[in-house]
Amino acid sequence: MLGEDGLRFRRAARVLLLDADDRLLLVRGHDADQPERSWWFTVGGGIDPGEDERAAALRELREETGLLLDDGALVGPVLTRSAVFDFYAERCRQDEVFFLARVGSALDTGAIDRAGWTDVELDLLDEMRWWHLDDLAAESREVFPEGLPDLVRPLLGGWDGTVRHLGLQRDD
Repeated sequence: MLGEDGLRFRRAARVLLLDADDRLLLVRGHDADQPERSWWFTVGGGIDPGEDERAAALRELREETGLLLDDGALVGPVLTRSAVFDFYAERCRQDEVFFLARVGSALDTGAIDRAGWTDVELDLLDEMRWWHLDDLAAESREVFPEGLPDLVRPLLGGWDGTVRHLGLQRDD
């Protein structure tokens, strides 16, 4: 759908998924129009009509990773932002809400069942990886949201109840 600003618009729910070693699970993807450019981002996606943010975060996590978490496993929302980016040669805006969740052990990213992935995800998502935050901070590819390691570090010891609003970010 088109937003008031004339850009293609959707709302999305995302998950900052940490394992017991404080590693963050991220997805690397690319755009069909720019296959040579790829970037890292959090698990998550669009909120369906009539779906609340928490339910969308849990559904997206299940579809993209196979992990079944209950509502009590989600903390937050811990972050919000509005992202403007190009996708399929079209300028888009996505209002995002981020939840925090932890798993005791890292899932094997090489064995993720992709049965719940859409055709677009199958085509454009290249890999999943668990990242130590220091390694992620040194990564040469783009990472979204910008400054992600510094956004996650204060959450490692638990969430203080404050939702950080990042405002508008351009993911170009």
